[in-house]
Amino acid sequence: MKHWRPALLWTAVLAGGLGLWAGFSLGPRPAQPAIAVATPGQPLPPLRLTGLDGYQIELQQLQGRPLLINVWASWCAPCVEEMPELQRYADSQGQQGVQVLGLALDTPEQVAAFLQRVPVRYPIAIDTPGPADASVRLGNRQGLLPYTVLIDADGVVGAQKLGPFAAGEIDAWVTSALP
Repeated sequence: MKHWRPALLWTAVLAGGLGLWAGFSLGPRPAQPAIAVATPGQPLPPLRLTGLDGYQIELQQLQGRPLLINVWASWCAPCVEEMPELQRYADSQGQQGVQVLGLALDTPEQVAAFLQRVPVRYPIAIDTPGPADASVRLGNRQGLLPYTVLIDADGVVGAQKLGPFAAGEIDAWVTSALP
């Protein structure tokens, strides 16, 4: 019986130490700062993006015309497949219609190389993927691509779409979402 006492004591000390470690390591985390997330029917939260050339794009300054933001990445096959349709739609809008903005969750180098192979003429912004990237702030809580947001001329989120557009689908989607 005397031989069991030290083993029992060490087992209790070890269990207590593991309990303390688990409490500190797995316990409550500090609260993450809340981020504003776009919601249909609500004004677009303030959002600043960086253009491919390093210039800053304030989305709130693009009000006055509807804005379609398409989130993509160079490694996303469905994103690449829908780019000709987005370019067709952007071309059809002229200077007074819906603005189209691509938002790449990628590196500037990968985007530049990609655009050499698959050129588009609408503006491209870049953001680093992460738990609070611009895609998440635009309402993409699942983090899947492609993801598109339509904002009306007054800066109110009109619609959000997860997944690629088929040929001709953008026109009807925009028409049904805008007042």
